[in-house]
Amino acid sequence: MQLQAITPMLWVDDIRATIDYYVSVLGFDETDYAEDWGWAVIEKHKVKIMLSKPNAHMPYDKPQFTGSFYIRTDDVDAWWGFYKDRAAVVYPIEDFAYGMREFAIKDCNGYILQFGQQI
Repeated sequence: MQLQAITPMLWVDDIRATIDYYVSVLGFDETDYAEDWGWAVIEKHKVKIMLSKPNAHMPYDKPQFTGSFYIRTDDVDAWWGFYKDRAAVVYPIEDFAYGMREFAIKDCNGYILQFGQQI
């Protein structure tokens, strides 16, 4: 018995605008979009994120998440070079004592994406 993957589902106010941001600014691909369902999937390499209108059974007033999404990469410096002037920077690239080189950005909804590589 194994867990296979985790795919975050982010609640957003405007799915089309979020797809467009991830595609044009962050370089993801739009792989599925169902406007009538209020749902979409964006992907980049092995990273998949679902976007959704809020579930009618859950309270919702705005996009929120109290953590970040940590994305491991094999070339964090190249991603930093690609994102640093395209997205809102939370913190610039840095080497940390726990053995990771990383940076963080915010997407168009305020969700934090961290990118890291083991030193």
